[in-house]
Amino acid sequence: MSTNNQNNKSEGNGGPKFQSYWIYAIMSVVLLALVLTNWGTGASSQIQLDRLNEMIKDDAVSAITLVNGERAEIYLKEDKKSLPRYEDSAPEGMGGSRYDYFLEVVDPSSFTRFVDRAYEEEDIPFSDRVQVNSENRADYLGTALQWLLPLAVIAFIWIILMRRLGSGGGGPGGQIFNIGKSKATLFDQNSKVNITFADVAGLDEAKEEVMEVVDFLKNPKKYTALGGKIPKGVLLVGPPGTGKTLLAKAVAGEAGVPFFTMSGSDFVEMFVGVGASRVRDLFKQAREKAPCIIFIDEIDAIGRARGRANMQGGNDERENTLNQLLVEMDGFSTDKGVILMAATNRPDVLDSALLRPGRFDRQISIDRPDLQGREAIFKVHLKTIKTNDTVNALVLSEMTPGFAGAEIANICNEAALIAARRNQDSIGLDDFNYALDKVIGGLEKKNKLINPEEKKIIAYHEAGHAICGWFLKHAMPLVKVTIVPRGVAALGYAQYLPKEQYITRTGQMLDMMCMTFGGRAAEEVVFDEISTGAQNDLDKVTKMAYDMVTVYGMNFDVGQVSFYGMSRDSYQRPYSDDTATLIDDQVRELLQGQYERAKQLLIDKREEMQKLAEALLEKEVLSRKDLEDLIGPRPADAEEGAQEWAGVIDNSHDPNNNGKVMP
Repeated sequence: MSTNNQNNKSEGNGGPKFQSYWIYAIMSVVLLALVLTNWGTGASSQIQLDRLNEMIKDDAVSAITLVNGERAEIYLKEDKKSLPRYEDSAPEGMGGSRYDYFLEVVDPSSFTRFVDRAYEEEDIPFSDRVQVNSENRADYLGTALQWLLPLAVIAFIWIILMRRLGSGGGGPGGQIFNIGKSKATLFDQNSKVNITFADVAGLDEAKEEVMEVVDFLKNPKKYTALGGKIPKGVLLVGPPGTGKTLLAKAVAGEAGVPFFTMSGSDFVEMFVGVGASRVRDLFKQAREKAPCIIFIDEIDAIGRARGRANMQGGNDERENTLNQLLVEMDGFSTDKGVILMAATNRPDVLDSALLRPGRFDRQISIDRPDLQGREAIFKVHLKTIKTNDTVNALVLSEMTPGFAGAEIANICNEAALIAARRNQDSIGLDDFNYALDKVIGGLEKKNKLINPEEKKIIAYHEAGHAICGWFLKHAMPLVKVTIVPRGVAALGYAQYLPKEQYITRTGQMLDMMCMTFGGRAAEEVVFDEISTGAQNDLDKVTKMAYDMVTVYGMNFDVGQVSFYGMSRDSYQRPYSDDTATLIDDQVRELLQGQYERAKQLLIDKREEMQKLAEALLEKEVLSRKDLEDLIGPRPADAEEGAQEWAGVIDNSHDPNNNGKVMP
């Protein structure tokens, strides 16, 4: 629910009420004008020429007055008014009209001739005839109303429109008069958040940090008695989907204090000064509710480092907003009791003044969960769905290395949808396997027709990946290999189980590159030509090779240098053209060396590759157990039988070694 203390206060000092009085006054004027317009006319009846002709035949007309050549007023004789056929004339007490009937006239001369003709038809003497008298009158009231009514209607519509715009209604432009007000949503005792720390799993260290902030708000004397001070800011940093916003929701549900939440993009507007005004209004509302918490999601929208790519003398609204935020967090007018929480997945672009102690005192890193963290997250999500005995949180966590909390939630939801689509009573492990394939490889294309020749190429391509991954020591263990088309362009894929590791050695990176080259190498070994199916593989190994040479310093000739985060653009790169040429040559030589290594491995293991490809053409999907039955157990699983297949790697400092990779 939105808060706007300024609007609420204005009702007490006569703001909206004053506008209401104006509306009532204008409505009264309009009603009075309508009454005055009909005064003296609504009591009389309008007639037609044939009715006037009957009155002349009855000798009931005492006078006829033609007013301004537009309106004929007919007066009846007193003795005729009591006749039944004239009872529709002016009733007693109705406005006191001076005439009894009126007639709208188009042509005065024609109307006069009509009256004369009516008397002539009745042979009434000229002396007894009623003559048409012409009279010119100044209609001051009508003239005034002619101008007053449109103005009154315009004023009425304008006030109604302004009230709607000022109160936030009226569509997209509803906040035109409150554009400088904060758009923060307030959660307090009237609107609580139902998420608690029990709903957050896999973030034990981060929960301890924020729970201390919550405990400080609940029991401040516990910390102030020892001289401690409440932290002013808590910054949650981590990749997308790791639970930053979820942790903030848990803080809102546990704190028991007012909680303001707002997105960083809500401060950004096209009008100059609006962002800074909203920051001031947000902290003003927060101070009135102190102690309280303010949460700004995606703070990088306004917290980017100042002075980057800005023209000199230009005005940057984002910088003005950031400057105001810096002042509110730690300036001369800083008040206690307001804690600012923020979340971002781009900490590298934030301004250094925003990250210093005194503003964001705590920077909590929320990374992708490990095996235990994923197991805890699965346990939380499995409580909300109906599973059978085959589903185990530990098994699922082992199947999803590197998955974030949002991805795990998506896996559970997809498994539930798949089980419902199959009309099952509960969710089984097979449903999770299918959901995992769908998330990793994309939607299965059952209707995509592939001719036998292309299908054979795909089978050998995937078999090449599988064989390289099976016999290379540092390659990731194979889980499944399939030639079923999935996604937009994937005609097959091999699924591996990444290891839980935080550093990667040179030999491991080379084995991963060699395994990635296995598909294209298999095509050349078997068919003596290559296809376009390895485009994604080439993207991966090219990036990996450039990282080894330019980021991790793993190349002997280029040396112990790292250009991480630096552009390779010719105007900004921090190295010369000669170094750029050297980098390209070393990357190309490294890639070619690992490609030749993959080819040699597949030549040596061609019989196993052929068995695997034929089994893929028959079954389309092979698991790890199927590979063990076809080509035997993985050598790397047995310590004494592990083969490194690193004969082409020379870890000496010989500049002529293949790939020139440093140890």
